[in-house]
Amino acid sequence: MNHDVIISCAITGAGDTVGKHPAIPVTPEQIAASAIEATKAGAAIVHLHVRDVKTGKAGRDLANYREAVKLIRESGVDTVINLTAGMGGDFFFDPANPATGGAGTDMANAAERVAHVEELRPEICTLDCGSLNFGNGAFIATADLLRDMAARIQKAGVKPEIEAFELAEATTESMLAMRNHLPAGCNWAGFAIGRNQMAFVAQSVVLGGNVRVGLEDNIWLDKGVPASNESLVMRAKEIINRMGARTLSPEEARQKLKLKKQK
Repeated sequence: MNHDVIISCAITGAGDTVGKHPAIPVTPEQIAASAIEATKAGAAIVHLHVRDVKTGKAGRDLANYREAVKLIRESGVDTVINLTAGMGGDFFFDPANPATGGAGTDMANAAERVAHVEELRPEICTLDCGSLNFGNGAFIATADLLRDMAARIQKAGVKPEIEAFELAEATTESMLAMRNHLPAGCNWAGFAIGRNQMAFVAQSVVLGGNVRVGLEDNIWLDKGVPASNESLVMRAKEIINRMGARTLSPEEARQKLKLKKQK
């Protein structure tokens, strides 16, 4: 069991959740405000995507990343910023255009996928390792592309965080398999999408992991009750504390993960 738990909060994600929830963060201002609230509630790490401010759909506009990170850093609230590096790999097959894909396809090279990481230099960023079917499309991240991304991330002085898709649809078996195949001493966070999110908060802690919650993965606090990032963090913290463990502050998380605070 992990007695010193890092809570990560995935603030908004790239999923089609706008319109299904009354207050999904969309603008940089909303994303930053929600990240600050989640941190005050007990999250040590905030995991950030940005969205198209006009449509609410997934986006990767550097200006939006720049503004969200600026607002968080200028707020005076200490938190560990984790930027996604998972955008630019979406492919939707179109029989009429099989080589270029159909509506929703957004394919980018390694430099484009990590441009925001290289400029903004968060303490950590996620690196989605592997290609897979994702909804009605596919997420594509080839080995050569991942090597190029990882090299660029490390050159920028940012620590890559391996994000394993097995944990996104968590089961006890998949968590055990992931834990047992990670390098010795690796810090990992178990999480689940949807209504099982809190069950796997407890499961991850029991298995020695950290935890991740947030509106990227789950938009409900209880049946029929929309969540906020703040309320999800508070619920996770209560579970962790009732299990006899404690949650780490952002500075304690840096020490545990050997991160250097960025400004």
